[in-house]
Amino acid sequence: MSYEPPIHWNDYEDIAMALYEKFGDDFSESKIYRIRFTDLLEWVLSLPNFEGTREQANEGHLEQIQAAWVYEWRDNQD
Repeated sequence: MSYEPPIHWNDYEDIAMALYEKFGDDFSESKIYRIRFTDLLEWVLSLPNFEGTREQANEGHLEQIQAAWVYEWRDNQD
């Protein structure tokens, strides 16, 4: 069994990769930007290895995660 290091709120790229792995192409760029932060928050908190808390979350974290997720989606479109 491989060890996965814990993910925290400021690990935007790691969170984005995990979200892309979870949802794949279900969300296009425009759909990612329309995700409600309340939904995004729940999805991040439910990721395996995620060790942040709801109380530590802020809008800046969620915006960074959204942007990183879009880049991850774009990288996988080729």
